Amino acid sequence: MTDKVQYRSIFISDVHLGTNGSKAELLCQFLSHSQTEHLYLVGDIVDGWQLRKRWYWPESHEKAWQLFLSMAEQGTKLVYLPGNHDEDLRDLLGRQFLGLTMVDEIIHECADGRRLLILHGDQFDVVVKSAKWLAHLGDKAYVFLLWFNKFLELGRRRLRAPKKWSLSAYLKNKVKSAVAYIGGYEKALVQAARDRHVDGLVCGHIHKAEIRQIDKILYCNDGDWVESCTALVEHPDGRLEIVAWDEVNQITKSLKTA
Repeated sequence: MTDKVQYRSIFISDVHLGTNGSKAELLCQFLSHSQTEHLYLVGDIVDGWQLRKRWYWPESHEKAWQLFLSMAEQGTKLVYLPGNHDEDLRDLLGRQFLGLTMVDEIIHECADGRRLLILHGDQFDVVVKSAKWLAHLGDKAYVFLLWFNKFLELGRRRLRAPKKWSLSAYLKNKVKSAVAYIGGYEKALVQAARDRHVDGLVCGHIHKAEIRQIDKILYCNDGDWVESCTALVEHPDGRLEIVAWDEVNQITKSLKTA
């Protein structure tokens, strides 16, 4: 893969730079193989919650951050929409610096004319808004699951299990309360899009990448770069797609060694 893939827009969120769970190297690979007019950083790009507890900023994380700025210097329109983990950056809303624009939400018009509301999504998370201590407790549990999942992955590789599997994603999809929470979150966002008279929305926050129609509103979640390594992309004709870079990367490696 030497030629860059041409996109009109790229939407990424939940990179969580500053944590050892961030797949910053894979993100750098994806962005290095991509060229885009618009790059939307849809929140939780830097994990201020974890950095306040312990400073962790390896070379790959610095490279990812510098890559964002480099793309802006080369003409990409860079928009940063803070989330709950980088909420301190909301003090800078409305400002432009280092080639990026900082906003809480924005409406993007696709090449085919569709209008999409873009925001991180934590604004509609009842737990984050009403019980922040519980959100922090959930974050600690999530970090533990990611750590524990590394040992599961090691065991699965030794057993030559055919497919990558995430314990945290499995629990999130199977536990009834979590499923109900996600459903309520999606409905709240869809209503926000409807109130703003747009065709759809792009968000992050819950680490669950998907594109689907909900009550005539196009719901797009760009996923994360901790587990799924996904981005939402807009092609030059306005078509939207979820790119799972970890899967693309593995296929490319297989082709090279075949």
